[in-house]
Amino acid sequence: MISVPSGVKIMVASVPVDFRKGMDGLAALVQEALRSNPFSGDVFVFRAKRLDRVKILAWDGTGLVLYHKRLETGRFTWPPIRDGVMALTSAQLAMLLEGLDWSRVKPMAVKAPTLAC
Repeated sequence: MISVPSGVKIMVASVPVDFRKGMDGLAALVQEALRSNPFSGDVFVFRAKRLDRVKILAWDGTGLVLYHKRLETGRFTWPPIRDGVMALTSAQLAMLLEGLDWSRVKPMAVKAPTLAC
């Protein structure tokens, strides 16, 4: 399981990528296609054409980390294919990696309490 510290952005590339790419190829994709810095500490999620595979690229402060997962049965739930990138929360990423449909989960709307006197 991957834990993402609060404040870290999780970005999902909407278009499938060539899964033969390793760290350097994905880092170049982050710079060129996503217009972001792969060494920023943000987490970048990539999908394959086959819906059962995911790669995650992140900088941990000392080096690039590449996480690769293949589901043995079933498929990951991905956003529609279109150019660009979308953001996920750490909870949505956890559900994605478990093979759950994260797109059906909506956060609760909580109104801040007023101070008691």
